Amino acid sequence: MNRDSRDRMRAHWTVLAMLIVPLVIWLAPASTAADDREQRDLVDQSRMTLSNFLADSNMTWFRDHIKDAKGLFIAPQFLKAALFYGGAGGSGVFVARDEKTGEWSEPAFFTMGAASFGFQFGAQVSEVVLLVLTQRGVDSLLLGNFKLGADGSVAVGPVGAGVSAATTPNLSADLLSFVRAKGLFAGVSLEGAALISRDEWSRIYYGKAVTPTDIVIRREVKNPYSESLRDTIIKATEKR
Repeated sequence: MNRDSRDRMRAHWTVLAMLIVPLVIWLAPASTAADDREQRDLVDQSRMTLSNFLADSNMTWFRDHIKDAKGLFIAPQFLKAALFYGGAGGSGVFVARDEKTGEWSEPAFFTMGAASFGFQFGAQVSEVVLLVLTQRGVDSLLLGNFKLGADGSVAVGPVGAGVSAATTPNLSADLLSFVRAKGLFAGVSLEGAALISRDEWSRIYYGKAVTPTDIVIRREVKNPYSESLRDTIIKATEKR
């Protein structure tokens, strides 16, 4: 290959590099954003689930008392299925309020699962919200491996159009569970369900390895896609 040919070849690769490098740089943010699409979808679904609860005429007590919560766990799809022996599970997010500033944290990702025994048959998809009413409940969730009823007491939250803050006695449980469901099961019991942190999901969503404590207490990370969820929570928990 003579000198002219080498110069033309060098010029060709220079032009090609000038075209490819900007393209790679331009595509990189899109690829990164696509990686956390599943996590962003869960955050958005959690926002919609909370909005559904707030709009439900049977959730009067829930709307009146969500402002007293120290934390919230929201699972948009909690699937329960059984043929004699049953199991249930779903992914959700946990957020908590700063005791000093009153600001709500970014979401930490969790999975909730449970097993059940005895004669049963059917399937059901539910929306679940847990009101965390005590600091003990918040602290137990931050450990990343929490069992309802063992690591913190849980009670079924009051539901019904006629239920109000004035007619309901004080409840001392660490958490109150609220479930909206349609299916063959008459109800969903969350007693014994385990909540386990999904650290890999949190890493993908925030771009670095973080624990629930890093997210909820230390506030080390932030993702702009959480703003709509946090805005919904702020409006729902404003003192009236």
